[in-house]
Amino acid sequence: MGTPHTNTPPQRIAIQGYEGSFHQVAAQYFFGASVSVLPCASFRELVKLAGDTSHSNGGIMAIENSIAGSILPNYNLLQQSQLKVIGEVYLEISQNLLVNPGVQLEDIREVHSHPMAILQCLDFLEKHPWKLVETEDTALSARLLHQHRGRHTAAIASKLAARLFDLDIIGPDIHTLKNNITRFLVVAPGKKISIPDKADKASVYFQTDHTKGILSKVLAVIADGGINLSKLQSMPIPGSHFKYGFYADMEFTDRLQLETVLAALTPVTKNLKLFGVYRKGKVVKG
Repeated sequence: MGTPHTNTPPQRIAIQGYEGSFHQVAAQYFFGASVSVLPCASFRELVKLAGDTSHSNGGIMAIENSIAGSILPNYNLLQQSQLKVIGEVYLEISQNLLVNPGVQLEDIREVHSHPMAILQCLDFLEKHPWKLVETEDTALSARLLHQHRGRHTAAIASKLAARLFDLDIIGPDIHTLKNNITRFLVVAPGKKISIPDKADKASVYFQTDHTKGILSKVLAVIADGGINLSKLQSMPIPGSHFKYGFYADMEFTDRLQLETVLAALTPVTKNLKLFGVYRKGKVVKG
């Protein structure tokens, strides 16, 4: 697992899902294996708990996937909160076939997991005459498998879930598409947030009017400032008549470059909001 970032002291981190989920895997890579996770049933609950300094120090939240795309509701949750982005993790998702110790492939009759995980592993699963049972969570499937000690049931989940619930990995990396990467944002309450050394990425939000070519002008300001726009996501403005706001990730070389571009964006945008300045994440294996 990764080592804790020097500028990220949080140790009680809200995650979506159960212990053993990929959110916990991402949290361990960012904060270290000793991080204490606080499982949440929904992303809305995660955002609420991550902002409650009496119970947590922040949270880690999936925001997009290389296959399924952006998780659009999470952008709105971030916009409505007072949380700041302090980092990111790109996690290469690994789906694995887990069984109780001693169980062999020929013993399996059913495979339980989240429908998305089952879909990701169909090429492997369809080679066997197993009943596929959809559940609400990959990690929960692994936990229930451990609790019931079933000898004819398997689960699809993470390698972390296998370790947590003392399960054998009878089929490692059974997902069909190997370039399946989920990006997680690490968030913390906005007060007393320090920008890490060697920060080189920022997440912002802005709106534009209906002036002809206005978005092109915004993009030109960013490009002229020498900043790489690594993501631009449009979202309808709630309550408006098909007006849109934009979430942008910008990569820069130094803080002055970022501050210059943000100042230049102010007259050509509305409601410009800086979500956070942090270090660009690297792809790690789940």
